Amino acid sequence: MKRLIHTGLLLMLLVPALRAQQLSLYSQFMFNRYVLNPAVAGTQDFYQIKANSRFQWTGILDAPQTVSFSVFGPHASRPMGFGGYILNDVTGPTSRTGMYGTYAYNVAVKDDIRLSMGLSFGMLQNKVDGTRITLFDPNDHALQQGVYSTIVPDASVGLYMYGENWYVGASAFQLFANSLKMYDERNGLNRLKVHYYLMGQYTFEAGDHFTVAPAILIKKTAPVPAQVDFNAKVTYRKKVWLGVSYRTSDAVALLVGYIHNEKYYFGYSYDIGINEIRKYNNGSHEIMLGVRFNNIKNR
Repeated sequence: MKRLIHTGLLLMLLVPALRAQQLSLYSQFMFNRYVLNPAVAGTQDFYQIKANSRFQWTGILDAPQTVSFSVFGPHASRPMGFGGYILNDVTGPTSRTGMYGTYAYNVAVKDDIRLSMGLSFGMLQNKVDGTRITLFDPNDHALQQGVYSTIVPDASVGLYMYGENWYVGASAFQLFANSLKMYDERNGLNRLKVHYYLMGQYTFEAGDHFTVAPAILIKKTAPVPAQVDFNAKVTYRKKVWLGVSYRTSDAVALLVGYIHNEKYYFGYSYDIGINEIRKYNNGSHEIMLGVRFNNIKNR
């Protein structure tokens, strides 16, 4: 009975969120822009690995959890980049797992401005484990008969213009808008929605040892209104950063991070809800780990 109540509560809380977003949520988007825009691959002179783990709405049984792992970097001598990433989202009895590869090509717009164009292609599996669902109607056993999954091709595309201290980017995900048949036609179809992202950041000096970097991320999925993340972080001696982020109609996030020897990265954020869901959870946690390799780009 306890699991029944928790499952029903979670489903009621998830309805508005699922209408707005089918893709992973990242409070620390500015530290791994590649997972939100494939054109980022190859825009820096080195390869890097980034791993993100997010624990949404802690305190709620079967709340969403996200894990992603990415590697990306440039060709040594040509104006192009490569990358790949895997992701896994789990929310109670439902999950989505994807694996993608990326190619990006960039060109000079002016002396200190470049434009990168990227494309990611991969496969996406959506799954429902009916054996973990407790139904309100004890006579309805349709979903409880087994595990249902579907695998579809998936793709994303992006543009990314950047200079020494700034960037702007636009991208679109789930381009094929595939329909997902989970177990039979009588129970309908679930269609993937195309998601659009617009991002930007500018970094400026604030004294001898500090930099300040305001950033913005706009997310849009029809037919719901756009959601906007406003972010600002302060970095000391290129080693320690503190930041705050505001996500419209959702949460305020506090961020902290550390860079060791300009090679190893650690970031943590804590989301404080500002909507009705905050009454039922203890906030959301996100951890980012990264490593940067030596420069390989020949200029």
